Amino acid sequence: MDLKLGAAEVQRLIMEGFGAERQWLVIEALEPGYVRTRLPFQKWMRRPGNVISGPALFTAADTAMYALVLGHAGPQMMAVTSDINLHFVNRGAPADVITEVRLLKFGRKIAVMNVELRCGEDPKLIAHAVGSYSLPSSA
Repeated sequence: MDLKLGAAEVQRLIMEGFGAERQWLVIEALEPGYVRTRLPFQKWMRRPGNVISGPALFTAADTAMYALVLGHAGPQMMAVTSDINLHFVNRGAPADVITEVRLLKFGRKIAVMNVELRCGEDPKLIAHAVGSYSLPSSA
């Protein structure tokens, strides 16, 4: 499946769609069936024990899936999370959260994706998610 939007366009749509005053997500790569994003570390992402929090990992996973959907569907801002199942695998040190998302299915009504999350440049898997997005009928 071909992309309808490039990384810069998707990143702009996400920032505008959430009313962001500054960039809080970086799309490092966007290819057919794949996206790599970076959620730059901020103090709110740390939890007691000096590890990356679950809400930060969830934010990174869900936003990366949204980026991949927008890349394939085009500017369909009403594509919404249908479900997400997040498994915490290892403790993540306070650092940027890197996500790699692969498209498993892109149908008429649903997109299903696999997400791997890492912290900084550490290759160790921190969390794994599987999720889906419900697509608007015009997608």
